[in-house]
Amino acid sequence: MIQSFRWRLTARFTAIMAAVLSVVAVLSWLAIRESLDRELNANLLNVASIQAASVTDAPSGAMHFHEWELTPEEAAQIRDLNRYAEIWNARGESLLRTRYITHDLPLDTAVLHRVVDAGKVVRTEQRFQGMPIRSLYYPLGRLGPLHALHVLQVAAPLDARDRLLRRLALMLTLLVVGATLATLAGSWWLAERAVRPIHQIIDQAEAIEAGSLDRGIRASADSREYHRLVAVLNGMLGRLRSAFDAQRRFTADASHELRSPLTALRGELELARRRERSPDEYRRVIDSSLEEVDRLSRMAEDLLTLARSDAGVMQPRFDPGDLADCVTQAVDRLRGAASSGQVELAVQARGDTHGCFDADLLKRLVWNLVDNAVRMTPAGGRVEVRVGRTDGRVMLEVLDTGPGIPDDQTEHIFDRFVRLDESRTPEPAAGTGLGLAIVRSIARAHHGEVWVENRPEGGACFRVELPADNAGQEVTGESPGVTR
Repeated sequence: MIQSFRWRLTARFTAIMAAVLSVVAVLSWLAIRESLDRELNANLLNVASIQAASVTDAPSGAMHFHEWELTPEEAAQIRDLNRYAEIWNARGESLLRTRYITHDLPLDTAVLHRVVDAGKVVRTEQRFQGMPIRSLYYPLGRLGPLHALHVLQVAAPLDARDRLLRRLALMLTLLVVGATLATLAGSWWLAERAVRPIHQIIDQAEAIEAGSLDRGIRASADSREYHRLVAVLNGMLGRLRSAFDAQRRFTADASHELRSPLTALRGELELARRRERSPDEYRRVIDSSLEEVDRLSRMAEDLLTLARSDAGVMQPRFDPGDLADCVTQAVDRLRGAASSGQVELAVQARGDTHGCFDADLLKRLVWNLVDNAVRMTPAGGRVEVRVGRTDGRVMLEVLDTGPGIPDDQTEHIFDRFVRLDESRTPEPAAGTGLGLAIVRSIARAHHGEVWVENRPEGGACFRVELPADNAGQEVTGESPGVTR
């Protein structure tokens, strides 16, 4: 069963406090009892020593007690203060007793014989006239040979001591119960104050929906832990808001981009249906439709690649290879497009370009960068691809002689569906707007990075930097191949 944090905090704190108070109470009671018993034992020993000296001070061996002049009735009224004394011989016969008692004290014969034989003081607890007493057996043989077979028994009633211990136990019990109840109430109040910010955070978090992520959580956080919790939750909401905004923009942009070729394709087909046309006209319509279908296919493929990257399933399979070979193969497939656009295409490899990477993904990265450079470069321009190694990292550079990148767009050129200003972009250069976003995803999947700079002499320079050794990276999933 799930319990509230407030109740668990209160119950645990109260249980701990009750346990601590109980232990303190028990130890206190035991300590006081031990102190009382120690004082009582010391008093009995003092009385026994005094009486033993008094009893044995006569040279003739006659024995008598030094006592207060009290009648038995007076002694009975202050029995709690009295110390009773009686002398026994080795046979267990009473030789002398104080005037405050009218009956012999209870005698433990086994203890009597042990005291006579060993000559040691022995204490024991007994009952006398319905009350508990503590007796001390003192061998008188210590004081002379005339009394070698005599034992002095001194007894004290325990009623006062027991009443004091019972009252103390009751007082400590009430103290523990009262302190426990006070702790319960106080801890319940403190727990309520401790969890109040949590309830405020929960209430405000429950009120936040997808359309109100900018509201944030404004619960009162008067402690460092709650302040950190609110800050973490607000940070998470900020990231969710950014993700939702990006998702909305992506969905809107994707819908717009998909609608354009579909509208063109539908228009071509509807125009072809209006009347009978010649085979050449039908062929032209079919060719135009195939171009739109090809554009839709490329866009769907790009969207799928980015979706796989966002979902974390576009994991490269790292194998040893040569980046220069990947670049050469990708560039060779684009030479036809470059020639038709009258763009010179060149590849330059310097030094060792071997590394550990996913060849298919890197071919697609190179394809997208070089294709973008060719489309952005006007007729008579030049696109140069450079491959090399610097400080244990493999570098790829794609340089063109196109219009370059506006300064206000260099930070967003790798975002999805971002295109340059149409006045700066040649008509054939129109694409899906996803190629550079895929380049960044592939670079980051290889634990690298990509950025763009404008060349001083004109044009843009895209640089990709990748670790040369990714062999130690854990890889799962499948990497999409190049289908272009």
